Amino acid sequence: MADMDLRAVASRRIVYDIPPGVVRRESSYTAADGSAQALDVYYPPPADNRSLPAVLIVTGYPDAGMQRVFGRVAKDLGSNTSWAELLAASGMAAVTYVNVEPVHDAIAVLEHLRRHAVALGIDSSRIGLWSCSGNVPNALAVLVAPTGQAIRCAALLYGYTLDLDGSTIVKEMSVFGFVTPANGHTVTDVPSDVPLLVVRAGRDEMPRLNENLDMFIAHAIRCNLPITVVNHRAGDHAFDAVNDTVETRSIIRQVVTFLAERL
Repeated sequence: MADMDLRAVASRRIVYDIPPGVVRRESSYTAADGSAQALDVYYPPPADNRSLPAVLIVTGYPDAGMQRVFGRVAKDLGSNTSWAELLAASGMAAVTYVNVEPVHDAIAVLEHLRRHAVALGIDSSRIGLWSCSGNVPNALAVLVAPTGQAIRCAALLYGYTLDLDGSTIVKEMSVFGFVTPANGHTVTDVPSDVPLLVVRAGRDEMPRLNENLDMFIAHAIRCNLPITVVNHRAGDHAFDAVNDTVETRSIIRQVVTFLAERL
């Protein structure tokens, strides 16, 4: 029964009607261990050779473990595929991938996108990040890495972030299996010219997540980073897939608009 529940969670899509016609192309990239791993690019209809802005959906959990727990890799989770479809339907290319080692492979995918931008129909100067939940620390690691300096913007939804002010919340969260490579960094390491959209779920039930997120937001404002904060007051964790409300759909639209306008 528990296995059935996990598979139901894995297939859950966001609560938003997505226009038809999105094209999903299967490709591959070279992971950090030298293996070829699957990479999917979602394109708006019609799929042609336009130089599109791209959104990389960053994951932070080893896909071997994801496959064991949920019966599928992260790129094939219903929430990730439906977000990718929505971003593509909104005029952007959306990229999902299989990781072996989440920290290095996120960077490897980013470098692959830049190296093969022309063939993929992507504008390498207009790449943004989307990430959520326990995956967000890995997205922040991409931002603070030297290869992340050219990222144009990032949307971070109901996520753990950095351990600040002596906190160990993110470090403790790593027991669930998510990587926390950005720990040791501070908000001042985040590029000051990269607009951030941070979405908070007011009723988030994950252990101390909002405590951690609120510290990150306060530090970002204190450092005058270009941060936009959206608080879904009645939102649960993963509200985009579990809270089928007008407010949820409005916030999903805000996320898409934020990325589209900055890319």
